[in-house]
Amino acid sequence: MTKRFEGKTVVVTGGSDGIGLATAKAFAAEGAQVYVTGRRQDRLDEAVADIGFGAVGVQGDVGNPDDLDRLYARILQNHGRLDVVFANAGISETAALGDIADTHLDRVMTTNIKGTVHTVQKALPLMTSGGSVILAGSVAGSMGFGALSIYSATKAAIRSFARTWTTDLKARGIRVNVVSPGMVKTPAMQTYLAANAGAEDAMTQMIPFGRMGDSEDVAKAVLFLASDAASYLAGHELFVDGGVMAV
Repeated sequence: MTKRFEGKTVVVTGGSDGIGLATAKAFAAEGAQVYVTGRRQDRLDEAVADIGFGAVGVQGDVGNPDDLDRLYARILQNHGRLDVVFANAGISETAALGDIADTHLDRVMTTNIKGTVHTVQKALPLMTSGGSVILAGSVAGSMGFGALSIYSATKAAIRSFARTWTTDLKARGIRVNVVSPGMVKTPAMQTYLAANAGAEDAMTQMIPFGRMGDSEDVAKAVLFLASDAASYLAGHELFVDGGVMAV
């Protein structure tokens, strides 16, 4: 039986853990040649071993354009083309209005906005018609969580990118969509829950499905958006949130 991504080359930024790692594993299991990035070499090495199927790790920070140049130069040399980009790398930091410092602004916007722009823009010379770009959004881009104004603003910007880039890339046949997770038990979320008693119960009560999501739930949605089954979807935001945004 032919696998959905046999012969395809896929990039997953921020692929060392959580949603990125789960998605990279899912792509690899479906036949893709997967490249993952991460800032820490040790965690990246562990992720590559976990993914298997010949996955390649390229250490780097999406906020540094030179690191992305190294990634894409390697793909160009090895494969000559790129079929799917999952611009997943991002950071979340809290700061209430009145406490927002320039360092906070710079860190979050450099990674989440500039990093996303550079990730996609630098990939374009390798992509051809039929290519797919999936951006990592969040329900926070459409909601008003306290102390998350800068993070939420970056995710709203990413939603806007999918609209405008769909228009920019329509003549090239490259689709751009957003996957927006809700409350998902990533390692970062697990750390937050461990430090905040009662937070998991409060979040669960917000979710119609009655449970928090797993990284694999989001990975399934990313693979759908990247697949031929979604060939007529562009500029779309797919919420993977157990019904939070729909109900």
